[in-house]
Amino acid sequence: MAALRLGPLLRYVDDSSATVWVETSRPCTAEVRCAGGAGGETRTFQIVGHHYALVPVTGLAPGTDSAYEVLLDGTPVWPPADSRFPPPAIRTPDGGSVKVAFGSCRWAAPPGDEKDPVGPDALDTLAARLASSPEAERPDVLLLLGDQVYADETSEATRRWIAARRGLDELPGTQVADYEEYTHLYRESWLDPEIRWLLSTVPSCMIFDDHDIIDDWNTSDAWLADIRTTPWWRERILGGLMSYWVHQHLGNLAPAELATDPLYAAVRETPDGTDVLRAHAARSDADPSSVRWSYRRDFGRVRVVMVDSRAARVLKEDNRSMLDSGEAEWLREQVWDHRDAYDHLLIGTSLPWLLPHLIHDAETWNAALCRGERGARWARIGERVRRGADLEHWAAFPESFEELGRLVAEAGTGAQAPATVCVLSGDVHHAYVAEPRWPADATPDARVLQLTCSPVHNSIPLTMRLGFRFGWSGLGRAIGRRLLRHGRADRPAVDWRRTGGPWFGNQLMTLTMRGREATLRLEQAQSVRGGSPRLTTVEESVLTPR
Repeated sequence: MAALRLGPLLRYVDDSSATVWVETSRPCTAEVRCAGGAGGETRTFQIVGHHYALVPVTGLAPGTDSAYEVLLDGTPVWPPADSRFPPPAIRTPDGGSVKVAFGSCRWAAPPGDEKDPVGPDALDTLAARLASSPEAERPDVLLLLGDQVYADETSEATRRWIAARRGLDELPGTQVADYEEYTHLYRESWLDPEIRWLLSTVPSCMIFDDHDIIDDWNTSDAWLADIRTTPWWRERILGGLMSYWVHQHLGNLAPAELATDPLYAAVRETPDGTDVLRAHAARSDADPSSVRWSYRRDFGRVRVVMVDSRAARVLKEDNRSMLDSGEAEWLREQVWDHRDAYDHLLIGTSLPWLLPHLIHDAETWNAALCRGERGARWARIGERVRRGADLEHWAAFPESFEELGRLVAEAGTGAQAPATVCVLSGDVHHAYVAEPRWPADATPDARVLQLTCSPVHNSIPLTMRLGFRFGWSGLGRAIGRRLLRHGRADRPAVDWRRTGGPWFGNQLMTLTMRGREATLRLEQAQSVRGGSPRLTTVEESVLTPR
């Protein structure tokens, strides 16, 4: 009899349909049945001996909560009879407010009987709050902005598992090596009871960042050339991209997109889709412009454009770009398509557009050195500094930084401009709000903000805290300007100021948008002596006039 190995994950939801992702123990028909009669079923597909299904659910009514169960070959398998959580449910939008919670960087929480070395998990804590208080406000969607799994920083439990499988003396040692080891990371992360329930009942959108593959993935052309000489890299990158497609990317797509996706059709049409998916991953690695990981989702009058700022890079020093030309054009098309159809534009990119000023200027200076502005010797030094200090955000691609700034300003200007244009990011292990400033005659009509929230569950060393605080300081800014002069680099066309933070801790941001109004809340997971962790509001602000 088929069993449920992982999931269910509620992924896509609109006012009449949804998708639910599952992994099963064997080939079967996966079915979702809702209390009100809605539902759907599909056959599983196979990748590297694992069996998956993305079940399309139809017949939902707008503005309803529909409890559901999962059946495999007609046998109910979820929720378990002894579950301590409320039944998973699909909540369809009602045309009112839209709540978007987001964050990035989540190490899997250790088992409940083990001490958590980095403090309570913000997603675990959110799940506990929602499960214990059904009336509590819940997000309409979770945007998970990268580092859903850490392929290069594995837990002690995963290291023991790897040691039993192949031994830690075999490269890449304690890091994951292939697709099978990636599946173990997802199981470790998503079998956490609170996370499993949360992801079964709150829709999620995901995008990768570097640790989903390897730290500083696609930092530079020289980095890529070096990593490709290692004997273990090819299986790592293919396993990473294949597992990302299965576990994260598929669920980002709407049912209409899935119905016309040739890769999804090819994988499902063959008894074993491994070779088909492996060839797709190999094409993506060899020619990033041949594959699109970015996607768009509309939630009522809120548009989310999730941008791949890792795999879509152009890395040649004389033509560095965060997005290749096709990806940049796609982003522009998504922003301008029926601009009157949305009141709020959210651009999701795992890496912040606006950074602390010293860090931004250091990355721009470094990019100038690496492209040879001060000669070959400084270029070699610059490459070593770039890798050692992780200088590979938007600021390290100066033309792309400016291009995104122009797009944001244009999108926020004119009679049909949205009320807000927000760039949502993570990665940098602290949270902050930054607001760009343009000349008076070029200021957009929309309120434009960089909203950064990280980590959901990870470490924040003291040196990192001090470094980011200094990066925002006046002295840090002055040092950054000197670096720009040394590198013969231009100052950015747009200026910005920090209007909130920095905040440090395991945290989530939530945007609530109703009509043209928007509010922001930052919550941190905090331990409670003698009790369970809880989310505490540390910042709440109105982003738009009421």
